[in-house]
Amino acid sequence: QVQLVESGGGLVEPGGSLRLSCAASGFIVSRYNMAWYRQAPGNQRELVARLTSEGATVYADSVQGRFTISRDNTKNTVWLQMNSLKPEDTAVYYCKAFSRATFTNYWGQGTQVTVSS
Repeated sequence: QVQLVESGGGLVEPGGSLRLSCAASGFIVSRYNMAWYRQAPGNQRELVARLTSEGATVYADSVQGRFTISRDNTKNTVWLQMNSLKPEDTAVYYCKAFSRATFTNYWGQGTQVTVSS
């Protein structure tokens, strides 16, 4: 079955970097549209970055130029490199896979990112 497992979150100071990983099983990430979302307390879940099966990327304005989404087909893993982190980046980050064949979304369990001094 489809499974997504995020890791790499933690506590980092403002200006620091983190790399989140989303290890996928049960499907091939290069054939799905993959995305990272985040949800801060009291806020709705929002799109952070998207990577289509064709390799096109989309970023939220708030992270453009600081975050990079990529995938490693040999590891069947999607990454989110986060640089120049700000306190407002604090949230639970979720990995999502979208199947265009079945119009189904699959979500991971989330990983906490806290940016604080």
